[in-house]
Amino acid sequence: MWWVVILGALLTYATRIGGYLAIARFRTLHPRVEQALEAVPAAVLVTIAVPGFVDGTWLERAVLAVAGLAAFRFPHILVIFGATALVALMRAKGF
Repeated sequence: MWWVVILGALLTYATRIGGYLAIARFRTLHPRVEQALEAVPAAVLVTIAVPGFVDGTWLERAVLAVAGLAAFRFPHILVIFGATALVALMRAKGF
């Protein structure tokens, strides 16, 4: 079991450092490449949130909607932590 965790960590690190090394070879990046790289965090959040909205329960959809609105006002890490805690609490209470 531990070898799977260690191998996963090494592969994750390799992909991260590989991307950095590939981009570091260029002195400047094309503006479209920069825009694409800046959009990656938003794309990752969407791929995490959409399945919960499409296949989730009414509770998950409601929390995602509230979290989406709260993200305009509060730091994203607090919104993510709060939404996760709210879903966990509501599931523990049987909703």
